[in-house]
Amino acid sequence: MYTTLISCSQLADRLHEPGWLVFDCRNELTDHEAGRRAYDAGHVPGAHYVHLERDLSGPITGRSGRHPLPQPDIFGARMRALGLSPGMQVVAYDATGAVMAARLWWMLRWLGHESVAVLDGGWKAWLDSGRPLTTLAPREPRQGSFQAAPAASTVDMAFVHAHLGDPGMVLLDARTADRFRGENETLDPIGGHIPGARNRPYNENLQPEGTFKPSAQLRAEFERLLAGTPPGAIVHQCGSGVSACHNALAMEIGGLSGSRLYPGSWSEWCADPTRPIARG
Repeated sequence: MYTTLISCSQLADRLHEPGWLVFDCRNELTDHEAGRRAYDAGHVPGAHYVHLERDLSGPITGRSGRHPLPQPDIFGARMRALGLSPGMQVVAYDATGAVMAARLWWMLRWLGHESVAVLDGGWKAWLDSGRPLTTLAPREPRQGSFQAAPAASTVDMAFVHAHLGDPGMVLLDARTADRFRGENETLDPIGGHIPGARNRPYNENLQPEGTFKPSAQLRAEFERLLAGTPPGAIVHQCGSGVSACHNALAMEIGGLSGSRLYPGSWSEWCADPTRPIARG
């Protein structure tokens, strides 16, 4: 069972085995249909496409973040329709440094499915290693039997606000350093960060070629940043709850389990004018 990462060779060896499901998570925040076009132009054989806005997010409200979590029963039904049953091995990949794939990885674990892994290096690594691709749609899957069983791994805005300054909660913001400082904000109406948050840009989890850093290196880097804070006190956030999952995955790779996610993240926080904001 793969629960964090899987290599291209490991996936290629098991690609056509029953009990394995591959999901193409390619999406772009500024062009919501770019991922589908890329999938249609070529994808891992047998992979099903999942859309960030329609499959991996729920409806946006006036006060929600940009990518609120879907209702567990709705997401569970979607996964069943794509063939997911308990015990199956899921593999997710994308073309953006595993940001979108990590979202699916986190969501399935959130709902109780542990055997899910991210393809290390993603679509680029698959192409660079000369693996097969296809433009053919996969066969219609048999209805799965997966049942969503939400785990207590999220916190809401009220929790974050109530625990500002509490050493029992450390926020890790996965956005780039300039956006964290409140500069060059192009996705949300207000720049800045939640007071007290620490910055860990998600791309610092990756090596230059796009694969994740070794487990020991990730563990050492996060331990330096957390300075003795236990993993269970960590709350991940970003702009909208997507790239935050990348840090959660990186900590899991490093053997630091138990962190939580604030799904609404900065886009939900800054939508409420009564919430404090920090810059710099």
